[in-house]
Amino acid sequence: MKTALTLICLTIFSVAAAAQDLSVTVYNSNLGVVSETRNLNFTEGVDRLAFRDVPSEIDANSVRFDIADGSGNVVVLEQNYAFDLVSPDQMYNKYLDKEIELYDEDGKLYTGTLLAFNQGALTMREKSGRIKIIMLSKISEVSFPDLPEGLITKPTLFWLYRSDAAGERACKVSYQTRGLNWTAEYVGILNADETKLDLSGWSAITNNSGKTYRDASLKLVAGEIHRVSAPRPRGFQKMYAAGLPEDAGFQEKEFFEYHLYTLPRKATVSDKEIKQISLFEPALSTVNKVFIYRPEKNPKQVEVALKFKNSAATGLGMPLPAGRARLFKADDDGSMILLGEDMIDHTPRDEEVNLKVGYAFDLVAEEKLTNQTRLSQQVEEREYEIQLRNHKSQDVVIEIEKKLYGFWEMMESNFEYIKKDAYTITFRVPVAKDGEASVKYRVRFSTR
Repeated sequence: MKTALTLICLTIFSVAAAAQDLSVTVYNSNLGVVSETRNLNFTEGVDRLAFRDVPSEIDANSVRFDIADGSGNVVVLEQNYAFDLVSPDQMYNKYLDKEIELYDEDGKLYTGTLLAFNQGALTMREKSGRIKIIMLSKISEVSFPDLPEGLITKPTLFWLYRSDAAGERACKVSYQTRGLNWTAEYVGILNADETKLDLSGWSAITNNSGKTYRDASLKLVAGEIHRVSAPRPRGFQKMYAAGLPEDAGFQEKEFFEYHLYTLPRKATVSDKEIKQISLFEPALSTVNKVFIYRPEKNPKQVEVALKFKNSAATGLGMPLPAGRARLFKADDDGSMILLGEDMIDHTPRDEEVNLKVGYAFDLVAEEKLTNQTRLSQQVEEREYEIQLRNHKSQDVVIEIEKKLYGFWEMMESNFEYIKKDAYTITFRVPVAKDGEASVKYRVRFSTR
């Protein structure tokens, strides 16, 4: 169905020109900050101006305005954010009890008063007085005489301003918007003997803000910023004037308590698009494959993970933003096999990264509570046995991570343990190929 609009109304607003200089900073928390410079025409005294081409997800409370060169005095007295956009549904609703024209799929013209619009049909009173119900699927074109008051074609900031002089001035405007987000995406390729990981990092920038940012300076912020929830703004509010070599990937630096990634070239981030840009060149890092049994999480399976230190000595040594890591290994014919994927937290340099890959097929574990003795109302002893079986063709070491509770004391154990924290102990247990091992220990618990 086509909808033809004949616009005969005149606007009383001057319109802001397109941005001359545009900068977009994207956070990994559904937030973007946009800064742009536009040439705006002002008249002397009090007047109105329409600042168009803003995102539909803009936070109008965050708008900041300034004259670029600091000359003159322009004060924004009031601001109204209008987002009631033109659509067929809105046009029909605005034209209830008003006259419209439409053509059906056979080219027949109908003229009359629109009485209702719902359930896929229009109800009209023709000039003859007859009531006509026409299915929307049968309509080829609808004609309205003008654009109803309050409807606009793009989200717009309407400003009431006071200027001490007339003329065109370069103005800086910045604002926050929802609908912009970015995540880090990592791809790691494990070598044949599983000792090296070729790791590359990508940024995935998602734009659902309702605006395309063309030829923008692009920055990404990695870190958790504190934000305060606030309702979406409605109506008018007060505003005052205030001050405000090309590589394939981003350049990283510390910024306040976060890390800032700046793209050293212009980029276009289109609305309803996911854009991927390299974060850093692939880095070859030394890794250790480890096997971990956590009976509280999975009583039957042994987890396999890759551990490495994010340091220059191991091949990395760069801040790693939080994101998803996909791990691959090449088969003998060169085809890539997905081993697993995991999320990593924001990881500073010289900190350890632990990537859970999956569960080992040929390793079996089983925990049993073999005995439980109540010594008093506050004290009891428990005896555990953990059986580990290795069906692989090589020897392995399995790390057992056992959670305890309350006040506890290890009474005896056939393997040495390490106290990881107040409620966690670990065992490192060698298990020969096609062999098995059994860990037995007795713990005294008390509620004192």
